Formats: sequence, C-alpha cells, structure tokens
Amino acid sequence: MEYLFTLNYLLPAHDCDPDVLVERLGAGGCTDALVGTGLAGRLALEFSREAESGEAALLSALGDIKRIIPDARLVEASPDFVGLSEIADIVGVSRQNMRKLMLNHAGSFPLAIHEGSASLWHLAEVLSWLEARGGYQLQHPVIEVARVAQSVNLAKEARRVGAPSAELVALLG
Repeated sequence: MEYLFTLNYLLPAHDCDPDVLVERLGAGGCTDALVGTGLAGRLALEFSREAESGEAALLSALGDIKRIIPDARLVEASPDFVGLSEIADIVGVSRQNMRKLMLNHAGSFPLAIHEGSASLWHLAEVLSWLEARGGYQLQHPVIEVARVAQSVNLAKEARRVGAPSAELVALLG
C-alpha cells in the first residue's frame, strides 16, 4: 500500500547545502520523496512510500534519512498536528461543520493539544473519533500513518524532555 507523509528536519550547519543534499538523497534511495529546501537550514521531505504498513513506511524513511544525513534532527512527522480546517479538508466537510461537531460533542470530541486563537489536535485521535461515530468516508491509510506520525512525535518529545515522574502521570488523570 502507498503511504503519504512528511518529515521535517533541522539540518546541521556543516551539512546544509540543498543541492548536495538532494543529490545524496537520490543516491541513497529516497527517490519517493519530494524535497523542500525553501527555508535555510531546514529540509522537508514529502514521501509517497510503498510498504506493508504505515509504520513500516515511516520507520524506513526515518532510517533512510538517519543513514543519509546522520546529524539531521527531526522537527516533526506529519500528518499529526492539525487545526479544524485541515481536519475538514481531510474528511471532506466544511470547517464550519467540523467546528459544529466539536462544539456539539465537547464531552467526547478529542481534547486539543493546544487551545487558543488557533487550536490543534492530533489528527489520528480526531479521525478515530469520527470513524467511531460513523457516516464519514475516511481513508484508512491516512488514519494509520497519522497514528504512526503521532507516536514518532511523542517519542521524539519524550526523549527530549525525559520521562515524567510517577506523581505527574498520576495527576494528569
């Protein structure tokens, strides 16, 4: 099956020439990724990867980048962090419809990971909630790769900040 996802990286100062990186990525077998180098010191790779599962697709891409650009640091795997407009586009409804669902089902709608003028959710949690409700045509590869992207992002952040104390975990509910 084909899985679509994006990996964003911070490049090391000594290894950030876009032309050289594009050549190395092609030579290293990452010919299934569109490469974005528009922001200095950053690299965005939009993959369309064939694999047995979403996890296999994403992990193989992470492994390829680690092998080709060993000092690059993962910033984000997506699709994961999304606003209502992005969710609506993926599901095929209007933003207003998504907002209405969120407000009318506040007790069961997935919790936002950030609330403010622009709120954010984990895409996998919202798609799973919508799937459980029924009535929506959801692409299962999107749900699967969103779950894996969420796991990758959570693992990256947990590694960065360290494991929470047992007391903190108990207080979070």
